[in-house]
Amino acid sequence: MRKILFTLLMVLSCQTFSQVQEFILNNGLKILVKEDHRAPIAVSMIWYNVGSADEPGGITGVSHAIEHMMFKGTEKFPLGVFSKTIAEMGAQANAFTNNDYTAFFEKIDASKLATSFELEADRMNHLLLDANEFAKEIKVIQEERRLRTDDNPQALAFERFLATAHLSAPYHHPVIGWMNDLKQMKVEDVREWYKKYYAPNNATLVVVGDVNPEQVRALAENYFGALPKQPVPERKLKREPPELGEKIVHIQAAAKLPLLMIGYSVPSVNTAKESYEPYALEVISGILDAGDSARFSKNLIRGKHIANDADAYYNPYTRYQTQFIVYGSPNQSHTINDLQSSLLNQLEELKNNPVSDIELQRIKNQIIAQKTFEKDSIFGQASELGLLETIGVGWKKSEDYTRAINAITPQQIQQTAQRYFQKNNMTTAILEPQTQKVTP
Repeated sequence: MRKILFTLLMVLSCQTFSQVQEFILNNGLKILVKEDHRAPIAVSMIWYNVGSADEPGGITGVSHAIEHMMFKGTEKFPLGVFSKTIAEMGAQANAFTNNDYTAFFEKIDASKLATSFELEADRMNHLLLDANEFAKEIKVIQEERRLRTDDNPQALAFERFLATAHLSAPYHHPVIGWMNDLKQMKVEDVREWYKKYYAPNNATLVVVGDVNPEQVRALAENYFGALPKQPVPERKLKREPPELGEKIVHIQAAAKLPLLMIGYSVPSVNTAKESYEPYALEVISGILDAGDSARFSKNLIRGKHIANDADAYYNPYTRYQTQFIVYGSPNQSHTINDLQSSLLNQLEELKNNPVSDIELQRIKNQIIAQKTFEKDSIFGQASELGLLETIGVGWKKSEDYTRAINAITPQQIQQTAQRYFQKNNMTTAILEPQTQKVTP
C-alpha cells in the first residue's frame, strides 16, 4: 500500500508542477519562477543573502532587527501603509530571519503580483529607518527575547547548547541576539547593516503560483530593474576549530522537567566531503524519531519507559557545519543519567549493526512522502527554492533529494554514525530544574 501511495504522489508531482525558470536582471537580482495553476494565487518571496551568522560581536540580532524595521515605512509608503495595502488585497505578508538568510513574503491573488513587487522593491532601497520607530521596535524585540528565550527554560537550554557546541562565530550566537547587544543597539547599526546587504545583487526573488514566467520577469524588470547594484562584503569561509574533547554545559533554570541534549558536529549538504553523508544523517534522524514505530518511541518511551519524550533533529540545509541533536526528558522514575545512557546506546546500535533493509525502506518511504506533501504547497515550493539558492547549494539541488535519500545504504548509515557519533565530537547540555523564587 505504501509503495502504491508513493507512486501516486510522484505521478501527481510530475503532472502538477512545472520546471523552474531563472532570470537575472542587469543589477544582479536573481528571479526564480515556478508555475502552479491549481488556484489563482501566488507566493512572492524575497530572500536576502544575510543572516545572524554574518553578524560580528556587539551587534548580534541586527538582521532580525531589520526584519522588524522593514515594516516601518518608506517615503513612498509611510508607516502603516504596507500592512494596510496587503490587508486591502486580502493577502498575507510576513518575514523570518535565520542564521543564514532573511526572507520576506506575500501570499496574494496572482493578479495582484505587481503590487507585491512595488512594495518589496521600494523597501529594498528606500527604507526610512526612523530613530524614534527604532527606539520603540528594539523594546519590542527585547520583550520578544524575554518571552521566547529568557523565560522559556527549554529555549534557553537550546541557546546555551549552541553557544557551547559552536566555538567560532557563525552559529555561536542566537538569531534574536544577546540581550546586552540588543540593549546597546543603535539605529546607526541597523542603517549600516541595511546599506551593506539590502541590494538586488544580494537577493533572490522567488515566485510560485498561477503566473506566467515571462510576465513575472517583465514585472520584476519594471519594479526592481532601476535599483542600483551595491558592493556586498565578501563572506570569508568559516570553519569550526578541531574538536578536542566532549563539551558539557549545565543550565539551571525554573523548569518543571529536566532536559538533556546531546549533539555532534556534522556536515551539511554545503560542507560535506562525502556527498551521501547529509542524506545518511537525515535517514538516521528518521530511524530514531519518525513516528511511533521509530526507535526512540519504541525503545525508550513505550518500551522501557525511560523517557517522557525523546527526539532527534538535523537540518541538512545550512551554510556551515551544523549539529545532529538527540534530546529528551526522563520519565519520573528515571534520571538524566539513565536517559543519557539510553540515548547513547541507540546511537551505538547504529554504529555497531547495519539497519535492516525493511526498516530502512520504511523510513525512506516516510521521508520522501513527507517531502512530496511539502511540495504540494506553493509556499513550500517557494521556500525550498529560496533556501537552497540563498545558502549556496543552488535551487537545482531540489531535484536531487529523493534520489539521494533512496540511494542511502545500510553501510553508509553505519559509516556515517561511526564517523561522527564520537565522544570527542560531542556537546552535552543538561537543564536542571530549580525551585522558582517567589518575589514578596
